Amino acid sequence: MVHSAASTSFLNRRVHVLVGDITSQQVDAIVNAANHTLLGGGGVDGAIHRRGGSRILEECRKLRASRFPQGLPTGQAVITSAGNLPAKYVVHTVGPIVRGGGAPDSALLAACYRNSLALASEHHLRSIAFPAISTGAYGYPREQAAPVVSSAIESFLAESSAPYEVRLVFFDLSDAQIFLRNQVFSKP
Repeated sequence: MVHSAASTSFLNRRVHVLVGDITSQQVDAIVNAANHTLLGGGGVDGAIHRRGGSRILEECRKLRASRFPQGLPTGQAVITSAGNLPAKYVVHTVGPIVRGGGAPDSALLAACYRNSLALASEHHLRSIAFPAISTGAYGYPREQAAPVVSSAIESFLAESSAPYEVRLVFFDLSDAQIFLRNQVFSKP
């Protein structure tokens, strides 16, 4: 399920925008738009846990027991193996929730991307794939997320050579198009 957005790249081809299934990405790590429990849920989180199998859940339970008994705080990120997924690792991050007309928290959304990229760099990973964090059930407006996400990624990559490839994987073509219209990446 790859559409025309797949050919769109930025930052000297280090960032690629495509439409597809995050769970089928053959990269070093995929990012899970997790909930704070780390124990699975709906949307991307549920799909990753279902396809990845019980090993991911077991590792998440250990993280909860050892480091995050109250759950993973919004904006932070942790890494587990990827179980049965084609990726090697899953980076779990919790995006901000926008409810009741409240203002979206751009600092927390940016932190999700920066902290996920930092984990990838620390683990010497060359490629990472992100879903659209917080723009589904968490209610972050897609048009407002795009500049935050593109700015956070570009500023991180300006200071780091790893990961070399960043994929932004949208499940729907319309979401990819909204991102492309509102992103703020520097030209080439």
